[in-house]
Amino acid sequence: MKLHLTGPANAKLNDTITITGSKSESNRSLLLTALFPDINIENISNSDDAQVMAKGLHISNGTVDIHHAGTAMRFLTGYFSSQEGKDVILTGSKRMTERPIKILVEALRALGAEISYEQEEGYPPIKIKGQRIVKDKVSLPANVSSQYISSLLLIAPSLENGLELELVGKITSVPYIKMTLALLEEIGVTTSFEDNVIKVSAKDKVAPTTLVVESDWSSASYFYGICALASPGTEISLSAYKKKSLQGDSVLADIYKAFGVETTFGENSITLKKTDKKVLQENEINLANAPDIAQTIAVTCFGLGVGCHLTGLHTLKIKETDRLEALNTELSKLGANISVTDKTLTILPTTEINTDVAIDTYNDHRMAMAFAPLAIKTTLIVNDAEVVSKSYPDFWNDLKQLDFNIKEL
Repeated sequence: MKLHLTGPANAKLNDTITITGSKSESNRSLLLTALFPDINIENISNSDDAQVMAKGLHISNGTVDIHHAGTAMRFLTGYFSSQEGKDVILTGSKRMTERPIKILVEALRALGAEISYEQEEGYPPIKIKGQRIVKDKVSLPANVSSQYISSLLLIAPSLENGLELELVGKITSVPYIKMTLALLEEIGVTTSFEDNVIKVSAKDKVAPTTLVVESDWSSASYFYGICALASPGTEISLSAYKKKSLQGDSVLADIYKAFGVETTFGENSITLKKTDKKVLQENEINLANAPDIAQTIAVTCFGLGVGCHLTGLHTLKIKETDRLEALNTELSKLGANISVTDKTLTILPTTEINTDVAIDTYNDHRMAMAFAPLAIKTTLIVNDAEVVSKSYPDFWNDLKQLDFNIKEL
């Protein structure tokens, strides 16, 4: 599906949008429900990734195809490894077979898991024969994707002796690790995180518990981008959000102050307001703890005509696509003066934005949604726009609610 986007006729927007539950929280909660059936989940994400995760958890034998869902790949690797009697081949899209899994596989093997590679060493598809895991100590490099770490932590309470996980080196993506531990604590599991050692106690069963999933802050980022590019006085309310969020991407509320967007927290919502505050011309932002909002921020800076230097982006190389190279290509087409390394992105201030550029999305939902706010500043085309269903199926309808003119080509 190819879409042509034009921004609202009225540059001053005012509306309320309800956003589905966090994909990150939903996938963690789904795995915990599979381990402990007395858990109930409310406000679960309606994303493709959450649906794939839920479906995968109900398979005991045969092939489990998770398509593009990286979180499901990592979490299900841990889950199936620890479930005695399950015998599966875990696979996904062509891109998924290019995304490394070796560090997690080696950690699980060290604990006693039986995992083998079906094709290339270190990459999916993988064959898993579930085992009763009794070993309780393992280590991982601290700078790897937090999904590897969370995969181990989520299954830890179901292991016979719990788990002691040592993270070697400097830790990145701490908020996602803390999200996992907070959810474990919420269901009554004892955890500790001191220095570089995380301990999770074993637990046979949990009391009936309802986990309420907060709406997705990554999805909120696109409305921060819209608000930043819109006229002063614009107000967009989003629900359902908490001031004390488990999600690392909630740093948006602080980051976007530099772009003239103020955030007000209500009882179960946030309101974004574009002020007439002068926008900083140069912005240096470390996104090591929130790499998923890098694309949105880069596009926002380009749309505002200001510069930015984004750091801490080393995990973007192994996402749905190489997001740094994809940003470099697509922003350059629009006229940006941009440069990237393997872990940084720099944009110099510019005043011209090319019109009717076709943005390629690379099977990456965030490429489609991060660029969409630019329709406020120029007309653009989004190729393969249906990719948004991976995390936010209602995205284009919600933009229409804000009076974006969206036509299928």
